[in-house]
Amino acid sequence: MIKQKANLNPEVSTFLDEQNHPLRKEIELLRQCMLSANKNLSENIKWNGPNYCLGGEDRITMKVQPPKNIQLIFHRGAKIKEQPKEKLIKEDFGLLAWKGNDRAIATFTSIQEIENSKKSLSNIITEWLNVTK
Repeated sequence: MIKQKANLNPEVSTFLDEQNHPLRKEIELLRQCMLSANKNLSENIKWNGPNYCLGGEDRITMKVQPPKNIQLIFHRGAKIKEQPKEKLIKEDFGLLAWKGNDRAIATFTSIQEIENSKKSLSNIITEWLNVTK
């Protein structure tokens, strides 16, 4: 479940201010969802978008270009690792498009989609971070 207002990284906010993105409200809501799901998650800029790390390891990256939608890329970092035999998480609430058993993408185009998916998204984030430690 989404908890109190998250502690946003001001460097990420500045980066996003410079982008003048048409889906900025959606980006901000997703940032809040991400950081509220786990108090140990940190936010930075990597791969030209907001990136979320746990213990210094990249785990979820927000793809904000092209500006037609926002994607959350769930991954295990930049280094190639052996593929697991099954998807890393079992319940994806119909939000994830799997690109491998250790990589999935959630795509959002509106505030309403994000609002409707907040609880499921929080559960996915929590489980993803638990299995990719």
